[in-house]
Amino acid sequence: MAEKRPIRVIDSTMRDGSHAMAHQFTLDQIENIARALDESGVTTMEISHGDGMGGASYNYGFPREPETGWLRTAAGVVKNAELAILLIPGIGTQEQLEEAYQLGARMARIATHCTEADISQQHIGLARDLGMETIGFLMLSHMIPAEQLLEQAKLMESYGAQCIYVVDSAGAMLPDDFRSKVSTLRNGLGIPVGAHCHNNLGLSIGNSLAAIEEGADFIDGCTVGLGAGAGNTPTEVLTAVLDLQGYDTGIDLLKIQDAAEDVVTPIMPRPQVIDRAGLTLGYAGVYSSFLLHTYRAAAKFELDPRDILIELGARKVVGGQEDTIIDLAAEMARARDQQARN
Repeated sequence: MAEKRPIRVIDSTMRDGSHAMAHQFTLDQIENIARALDESGVTTMEISHGDGMGGASYNYGFPREPETGWLRTAAGVVKNAELAILLIPGIGTQEQLEEAYQLGARMARIATHCTEADISQQHIGLARDLGMETIGFLMLSHMIPAEQLLEQAKLMESYGAQCIYVVDSAGAMLPDDFRSKVSTLRNGLGIPVGAHCHNNLGLSIGNSLAAIEEGADFIDGCTVGLGAGAGNTPTEVLTAVLDLQGYDTGIDLLKIQDAAEDVVTPIMPRPQVIDRAGLTLGYAGVYSSFLLHTYRAAAKFELDPRDILIELGARKVVGGQEDTIIDLAAEMARARDQQARN
């Protein structure tokens, strides 16, 4: 029997899942999730505010506990897995990156909008200087053609990134788009490529497989799909599918199922389903973390969240512009009221 090709699965339940939890993870929840993932054989788990280190703010939302406490708690129970953090330059600082390293993080995922890789140089360089495994994370990768994405990826590679991710932050990409972008990066870079998928169009597993077939070696997941929008690639489902496909993740399928169903499912505020708004996120190409912000704005101004999301997509609003959601909703409500008066 041929040896199985290894696939590095990075579980982001405690980072992307922070969006779905409105950043309200307790320390006990972090401890239980980290321990369960570690015991299941997950080799890398990501922990930070959903918008990365330093994301605690009025714009993005305040966590119940400081993310440094999350990191410290996870580091206290994890025996085998590597701890990772996400950091978006302009939100997170170099000081916070250094603090994350001191608390036990050994992987840094430096994230930028897909056209703004040039702002990542200092943070990628610092992460490498600290001895951290360093990944470039190109968010909203659906918004530009494959060749342009490669140009941005090459910048991150030149700064010292050791892997570059195609990031479908909106859950808007189709398998052929993933194939094109992953193959373009694989052929144009000298470092591995990864894929981060959201399930807004129900394609997270299919897109993950398409990425792997084109040579991606790193794939993200979240247990029970817990993540922004309609959720992420479910780690337990991904593990089963990759095992059936002949890939080696090193994850125990039964234990990751138990982690998902016994540890994560009971704390979820709602099931990760593709509802009307979640589907509209993918259809309109809107950043998945906008979902809860949009629900709040829609309730405040008595609007259909789908109308807000479609307009956000038309305006090509990107991550970091969450404050525009309430402004847009107010504008739409004024236009509705004016039309009613006429």
